[in-house]
Amino acid sequence: MSDHHKHRKSIVNRLARIEGHVRSVKDMAASDRDCGDLLIQLAAIRSALDNCGKLILKDHLEGCVVEAVKEGDDKVMDKLNDAIDKFIR
Repeated sequence: MSDHHKHRKSIVNRLARIEGHVRSVKDMAASDRDCGDLLIQLAAIRSALDNCGKLILKDHLEGCVVEAVKEGDDKVMDKLNDAIDKFIR
């Protein structure tokens, strides 16, 4: 892990929790649990993914983008805008 990814450990931990949550919802679906319960859990997963995405964006801005600007990368803003467009649809 590079120094400019200071949130990476937290991101990996969040993704592991999300992975476990998805697995439990899959088990709920296989157990024929109530559809409303499944939708509530999916909403929680979506929120967790969005929050993880925000943290990745913060990591990217504070680390990768700052580093690219320091190195004179002229395309850094194009890359950032592309990433944002793909993340927010």
